[in-house]
Amino acid sequence: MSELAQLFDQIETPRLFVLGDLILDRYTWGNAERVSPEAPVLVLKSDEYEVRPGGAASVAALLRGLDAEVIPLGVIGDDTAGRQLTGLLDDSGIDSASILRDPGRPTTTKERFIGRAAGRHPHQILRVDHESTQPIGPQVEADLLQQITGQLHRCDALLVSDYAKGVCTPRLLPEVITAASRRQVPVIIDPAHIDDYSRYRGADVITPNRAEAERASEMRINNPADAQHIARELCRRHSIGTAIVTLDRDGMVLATSNGNCEQHTTKPRTVHDITGAGDMVLAVIGLTQAAKTSLTDAIPLANAAAGLEVERLGVAAVTRSEIQAELDLESSTPTDNKLLTLDEMQLLAERFRRQNRRIVFTNGCFDLLHVGHLCCLQEAAQLGDVLIVAINGDAAVKQLKGSERPIVNQHDRAALLGALNCVDHVVVFDEETPHRLLRAIRPDVLVKGGTTEEVVGREVVEGYGGEIVCTKRMAGVSTTQILGPTSHPVRSSGRRPIPIRSTTTTESTSATTANGR
Repeated sequence: MSELAQLFDQIETPRLFVLGDLILDRYTWGNAERVSPEAPVLVLKSDEYEVRPGGAASVAALLRGLDAEVIPLGVIGDDTAGRQLTGLLDDSGIDSASILRDPGRPTTTKERFIGRAAGRHPHQILRVDHESTQPIGPQVEADLLQQITGQLHRCDALLVSDYAKGVCTPRLLPEVITAASRRQVPVIIDPAHIDDYSRYRGADVITPNRAEAERASEMRINNPADAQHIARELCRRHSIGTAIVTLDRDGMVLATSNGNCEQHTTKPRTVHDITGAGDMVLAVIGLTQAAKTSLTDAIPLANAAAGLEVERLGVAAVTRSEIQAELDLESSTPTDNKLLTLDEMQLLAERFRRQNRRIVFTNGCFDLLHVGHLCCLQEAAQLGDVLIVAINGDAAVKQLKGSERPIVNQHDRAALLGALNCVDHVVVFDEETPHRLLRAIRPDVLVKGGTTEEVVGREVVEGYGGEIVCTKRMAGVSTTQILGPTSHPVRSSGRRPIPIRSTTTTESTSATTANGR
């Protein structure tokens, strides 16, 4: 386990309060494959409906997924949406008893319509908001303040998720921050997209995204250095301890009130939905601050967690074990290295499944790479999104093909395969069959070159619902025919193999993109 994964593992079960705008997210899913005859608009044929916690309730749910004890604090309407939201929280093991109901305002609801077309990844095509952005009334404000201050002694950290829906008023927040400061409870705020941050004065940490920081400072961010300057300025203006500005593909920058600055880069991601990335950053920063972890260590944890979040559609819980696995993978594997161990490939395969990417697997000796191999691999790559090639190690090839084989050692065979654009990853295995790899990676498609009728591993893949495809054989082309009776093995030079570098490009952005407010 990497050092950061170990650090994350040592965090126990803190109690966190989440104050802010509690939102109900509704999702309607369906196929969007035709245009209406009535108007030039898509027709969504719905087949699925879902509700999830949103806003501050989303932060609470994400924290619960990270094994924290959570108490949400805020205001909802006395309506069906409000009852749905508290029911979702209660079902997740989150105590909703401290949430206030105001009959005079609706529960903020965001309704998203998600369309699929031609079997591709689903995409949001429309969002409808039902809300009031008017500030809560003086009596509700006073009741909420009493609810918070009366329980601060039970709290390890206070998180504020401000979506500018009327709960985080300029009167309420300063009193909450002052009360928390007296009890030495850290306050971490994800600010609203507003001009004036004076209501956040005295907070320990704020986490604005690029657009929010630009609006609050009235300055543009063209590079990380600009973000550092703005972060320092926000701290200075509003007596804030630390500002962490999230910069999508540029990662995060941190600046403190005493002028210290740090930049933390992030890895490229295949982005499915930016919704929830900012909530995840707030959740992880809050969790680590409750455990008194340094922000220098907390930011890479938040980057990894938010990266997993944007690879999913909508706000979905990410577990500690998933984050730890991601940290282990990042620490052990260069992102451009195609040759992986089975453990590394298993972690990547799990990520590909979360991204709804179709995994194709093929295996063989690939001794003397020839045109028949190339045609098979190119055909296999067309069957999905990721092609994994497993090759038999030298000892296994010798057992299968005879004492004079392999002609080319396993490191060079792996390097040759990795140099092909159609191959995404290469794994070397020493067992007689690929069964262990298939059980670990669980590819969607197992491809067999057309050299034999038997497909080794068929029963494993078909057992979990996978597909078997046999490619066409190119007549007269095989390693045995190329070698003839006078072949001699190519011995290893004993030098380390040249690293295999990936040429695959993906749509990418940061783990720390905007909240989609």
